[in-house]
Amino acid sequence: MGRKRILRRQQHGSAWHWKQTDAWYYTLPGTKKRMPLFDENGERVRGRHNHAAALQALAKVKVTLADDGVFPGEWIVARVCSDYLQYCEQGAKKGTISVTHWKAAQAWLNDLCAFCGALPVAQLKKGHVTSWIEKHSTWRSTETHRSVISVVLAAFNRAEEMFGVTSPLKGLKKPAPKPRLQSISPEDEQTIFDNLEPQFRNFLFAAIHTGLRPFCELALLKAEHIERTPRGMMWRVYSTKTKKTRKIPVRPEVAKLVETLLKEAPPGSNLPIFRNTKGRPWKRMTGVVRFVGLRKKLKWNLDSTRSKYTCYTCRHTFVHRMLSGYWTDGKGCSIETVAELIGDTPKVAFEHYGREWGQHYQAPLWAAIGEPLSVSPPKKPANKPKQPKRKPR
Repeated sequence: MGRKRILRRQQHGSAWHWKQTDAWYYTLPGTKKRMPLFDENGERVRGRHNHAAALQALAKVKVTLADDGVFPGEWIVARVCSDYLQYCEQGAKKGTISVTHWKAAQAWLNDLCAFCGALPVAQLKKGHVTSWIEKHSTWRSTETHRSVISVVLAAFNRAEEMFGVTSPLKGLKKPAPKPRLQSISPEDEQTIFDNLEPQFRNFLFAAIHTGLRPFCELALLKAEHIERTPRGMMWRVYSTKTKKTRKIPVRPEVAKLVETLLKEAPPGSNLPIFRNTKGRPWKRMTGVVRFVGLRKKLKWNLDSTRSKYTCYTCRHTFVHRMLSGYWTDGKGCSIETVAELIGDTPKVAFEHYGREWGQHYQAPLWAAIGEPLSVSPPKKPANKPKQPKRKPR
C-alpha cells in the first residue's frame, strides 16, 4: 500500500499566510523570494481571516505586472540579461561600474539572448552557455572565455540575489588563467620608441617604467595626483577597476618626463598628463588601433612572439624587470612588493607572474639557496632604451 500523500501549501503565485509575521505573501513561480502583499492604504495585509483582502491585493499585483509586459513569475534568459544591463547602465552613470564593463556586457548578453533568450531560466543548462561560446570562432583566447563567462554568471547571480531566481549555472567553471609571461625586450622597446610619435611614445615609456594599468590608471593621471618628496616623485593612483587608491614612487627618468609634460597640463587645467595627438585622454580602442598599426609597420604581426605585444604588455614587462632586478643590478624584489606597486593582491600577482616566472627565470632561486650560477649571467645591454625626447616645435 502506498504512502499517504502529504498535503503541501499552495503553488507559487498564490497568496499564502505566514504565521510568524501574521502577514500575507506570494511567491512568483521560478523564484524562492517571498513578496509581501499590501492593501489600498499601503499597509501589509495581516491576519489569517483577511484571505479575501490578500487575494484582491495579489490580483492588483498581477494586473500591474501584465501592464508592464511581464508575465507574472516568468523568468526567461532575456529578462535576466535585461535586468543586469539596466543595473550596469545605472552603475556607469553613477561611476560605480566602468563604462567598458557595461559596453562589453551589453554586447555579450545581447548575443546570448539571440542564442537562447526565450528559454526559461529553469531550462537553461551549462551546456547552452558552452555551446554558445564555442559557436564564436573569433573568441579564441581563454581570457575572452573567462570574461564572457564572468559577465554571464554575474547576471544570473544578481537575479538570484535580488529576485530569488535560482541560478542554473552554479558550478560553471571558467578556464584557468594563463600566466603573464610576455615581456618586451630592451631592443624591441627601443624599436617601438623609434617608430612612434611623441604622444604615444611617452605614454608607453611611462607604462613600462611604472607598471600602471594603461587605460584605467595611467591615462587618467593628472597634475593633482603628483606629489614631490625629498626622495623623489610619487603618484596617487586611482584605479577604476579595483576602486582603490594607492601611492607609488616613480623612477627619476619618468619624473623628468612628467615635469616636462606638466608645462602643458598644469594643476587646475583638468587635463590628463598623457594625451593623444588630438589632446584627448588615451582610450583603450585608440591604443589598440595604434599598437596594431605599429605591429604591421614593423612586420611583427608575422612573428610568433612580437605579434602578441600590446599596451598591456608594458605592465607585464615592468613586473618581470622588477622580479629580475633589471634596475637594481640583479637584485629582484619580492612578489609582495610588486603587488603593492601594481595594485594587485599578492595572491593574484603570484598567480599571474610569480609561479611560472620562477620556472622561466631561475637565477633568484639559485641565489636564495646560496648557490652561484655555473655560468656568468648575460649582461644587460650597454645602451638601455633612451628616454623619449620631445621634439622642438
